Amino acid sequence: MSKRGTVEPVLLTSARVTTFQGQEMISGASGFFFRRDERLYLVTSRHVLWDPPTGHHPDRLELELHTNTFNLTLTTTFSILLYRQGEAIWRQASDSEGEVDVAVIELDQHALPERCALRAFTPAHLQAALSEIEIGTPLLVVGFPLGFHDTLHHLPVARLACVASSFGVRFQGQGYFLTDARTHRGTSGAPVLMRDTSGDLGQEPVPWKLLGIHSSRMDMGNRDLVQDEALGLNCAWYADVLMALTDV
Repeated sequence: MSKRGTVEPVLLTSARVTTFQGQEMISGASGFFFRRDERLYLVTSRHVLWDPPTGHHPDRLELELHTNTFNLTLTTTFSILLYRQGEAIWRQASDSEGEVDVAVIELDQHALPERCALRAFTPAHLQAALSEIEIGTPLLVVGFPLGFHDTLHHLPVARLACVASSFGVRFQGQGYFLTDARTHRGTSGAPVLMRDTSGDLGQEPVPWKLLGIHSSRMDMGNRDLVQDEALGLNCAWYADVLMALTDV
């Protein structure tokens, strides 16, 4: 807590996501909020909601939401059914190389708890000029690795990262760039952020650029598991995909 008794707004942009099949808890992941005009969305990795290769097929998820920014121990659980009349409620995208591992769910703001204390990124947080981001640029990945977080104040943790591939160039033709960071299961869907020092965001309470959405760790199929350590690299899908996913 700061001297003003409040928490950094960026920590309220992220939410712990728990998936269920019926009453059985299946997995934990990360997500964050994105607001476009009057609509509010939850953003996470598509494989958190549906992943055919592993048979992951939840029908519901839960979010943990704060209800008081001055007393962060006060939270509530918000449940979201993932199917309506047999149809998935989320939006996902694909491009010329296949599916994009990002999904958005529009939230019913009237159903959110009263005094819900969340913060959201907006289109203003997206990086317009991709060429301005240099390799090695410091980043933060804000999420819930292995579900780990401040269980008293229900806040995520941040891992330091950096841009590890040419930003703006689709790595191996895919719609993502690489980050160098130590990540774990449960970080899928976390926002990948760069501190805004340009002043472009003005008085915006979340002074961070949203560069990407963390998806998965990158590894080599022919790595010697005994002699070679894991690469420590990760895939982050470019955040501008959110403009297509929220275009209604």
